[in-house]
Amino acid sequence: MKGPLFYSKILLFGEYGIIKDSKGLSIPYNFYNGALKVDESPSVEAQKSNASLSRFAEYLTQLQQEQPKLVTFNIEALKADVARGMYFDSSIPQGYGVGSSGALVAAIYDKYAKDKITVLENLTREKLLQLKTIFGQMESFFHGKSSGLDPLNSYLSIPILINSKDNIEATGIPSQSATGKGAVFLLDSGIVGETAPMVNIFMEKLKEEGFRKMLKSQFIKYTDACVESFLGGDMKSLFANTKQLSKVVLNNFKPMIPEQFHGVWQKGIDTNDYYLKLCGSGGGGYILGFTEDLEKAKQSLKDYKLEVVYQF
Repeated sequence: MKGPLFYSKILLFGEYGIIKDSKGLSIPYNFYNGALKVDESPSVEAQKSNASLSRFAEYLTQLQQEQPKLVTFNIEALKADVARGMYFDSSIPQGYGVGSSGALVAAIYDKYAKDKITVLENLTREKLLQLKTIFGQMESFFHGKSSGLDPLNSYLSIPILINSKDNIEATGIPSQSATGKGAVFLLDSGIVGETAPMVNIFMEKLKEEGFRKMLKSQFIKYTDACVESFLGGDMKSLFANTKQLSKVVLNNFKPMIPEQFHGVWQKGIDTNDYYLKLCGSGGGGYILGFTEDLEKAKQSLKDYKLEVVYQF
């Protein structure tokens, strides 16, 4: 048995901001993917995943008892498959901010949800929001509070524009150019990040008035501007705003940036070779980079592993 593939995602803009109603833009990243699978002789990893799925099945049983109107699953089939050794076979690195639990949630919903909303129907805003709510509740099992956006992106495999908490839509993004000098890339920090502790730090900081003010007047302002200039294909404005956003993050989100990258982050701002921002909740995993000149950025970051996500 092998189910369909679900892809990783990248939140280009909006990490943390979307908790406070900033805009956001999430795109599928097809380099990594995962699928539900049953093997004759499972590996240690597969056994671990199977044990986790077994706990997830219990959680979903409880979820549908508590919220039968939200979602119901074919729990018998799910538990039977788990008993047969089903696991999630995934190349998506965990704790890297590219949506490993999101892809798993999408795969389980796709296979076991009753009356599911499918990709083929007319995806109205209501349907998108309903899916996002269902996925948020499902993914909460993995790391506390979830927006449901990662599984939504993985399930639909299309770019999603977040205008606010209750207003999301499928969107088109400017087409890639393989010869383009500008690029969005991933920088591997070499450290696994944990989502829950980072979100907790953010929630604690929200209690400070100064932090809330900075979020509104700087962080959300530049995030929204980045989304608008990216979708509008205005690259000059995109880089000006990304530079500002990179500064704000370095000054106000230090705990989310691995210490050995503080200097690298500052260097990008000083030289304009590249600008870094968080990818997901931070604390490790990938760091997202934007550059107007990919060759220059590669030279400047030659000691690090870069993965190009998007060229323009």
